[in-house]
Amino acid sequence: MTRKGKRGAALTLSLALCLAAAACSSSSSTAKPASGSTASSSSAASVPTISISDLNNTFTSMSTLKPLAAMGHGNVAAILPDTVSSARYTEFDAPYLSEALAAAGLTPTQFSVQNAQGSDATELSDAEAAITKGASVLIMDPLDSGVGASIESYAKSHGVDVIDYDRLTLGGSREYYDSFNNVKVGTLLGQGLVSCIANWKISKPQVLVMRGAPTDNNATLFAQGYDAVLAPYFANKTYTLVGTPAGTWTPNVAETEFQQEFTAHKNINALLAPNDENAAPIISYLQSLHVKPDTFPVTGQDATLAGLQNILAGYQCGTVYKPIYLEAQAAVALAMYLRAGKTPPAGLVNGSTTDSTSNTSVPSVLLSPEWVTTSNMNATVIADQFVPAQQLCVSTYAAACKAAGISV
Repeated sequence: MTRKGKRGAALTLSLALCLAAAACSSSSSTAKPASGSTASSSSAASVPTISISDLNNTFTSMSTLKPLAAMGHGNVAAILPDTVSSARYTEFDAPYLSEALAAAGLTPTQFSVQNAQGSDATELSDAEAAITKGASVLIMDPLDSGVGASIESYAKSHGVDVIDYDRLTLGGSREYYDSFNNVKVGTLLGQGLVSCIANWKISKPQVLVMRGAPTDNNATLFAQGYDAVLAPYFANKTYTLVGTPAGTWTPNVAETEFQQEFTAHKNINALLAPNDENAAPIISYLQSLHVKPDTFPVTGQDATLAGLQNILAGYQCGTVYKPIYLEAQAAVALAMYLRAGKTPPAGLVNGSTTDSTSNTSVPSVLLSPEWVTTSNMNATVIADQFVPAQQLCVSTYAAACKAAGISV
């Protein structure tokens, strides 16, 4: 028999066997299961994938993760730190996390979102209670690394995975870290102040540099960013560094720190404030002293309503906008993979962060922040519905909104 004849006989026999078994497909060597299919012989083929670029303010990409909900076990518990350091945790993180968890296919009984109200003891007890109630994954924003490490140690001993949310727990044992590029946040703060000093024509800048709480690793990363930007200006004496208070995330403490420095150094005429919450009472204090708009630049972060209004009024240079809806969805995506015992895809885990205490590299989701001023406010925070124009453009801010192209 010729080679061609042998091949034909083999194909005939193969076809007969396939038909007998009712299990033959003309594309069996290349066919892939439909998205979300659980019938594939390859478990990897049924695992959905998602990347940072898929995330948006509609939360529609979360439905991609629904097959993971069916594969997983246990609950997902999110624990936020406080309601004082930033309004974001109540206004944005909590509802965004809940929306993302529901959109990813979890029922209300399969997830919870709590706030520790500024108490280490409460944050630890909330974590322990969540684990007792069946949590298999924690999304945890630690008040500080001490309580964060305690929570992660307890979780590890109970076989529970932890995602560090927004802040990295130094000396911790989490699986992943989800945040913005915080050195970049600080860089934007520094660059924003430099730009504002130039645009507002500040003569002989006398700069006070303030920091967040020294117990917060994010505050350290922010400072790395803005210190690097400002250092050359101090070195060549273009700017004068007047002081660097200890640092805090408590607004009234920040105001006290500023007042003490300003009382001792009346020549201060520019302020690096690390977030909008700390900046707000300081700006109110400056207004009480009849400081005029566009004469005393102050920075900020988090794109709060008060911060944006201070920008419109000419008392704040700008704010670092961090689209928290992206951070919340990224955390939920990580949690869904961990809950299902699957490895998150490379398109989601796009970087690494060093835990300087344990000297370990932590797989990370690092999102991009943006500097917002009146020139791009409408195209960013308003377009994203992060702050509604109806809330922003009230009373004395209406004219400034119109000038910035923001319509109600």
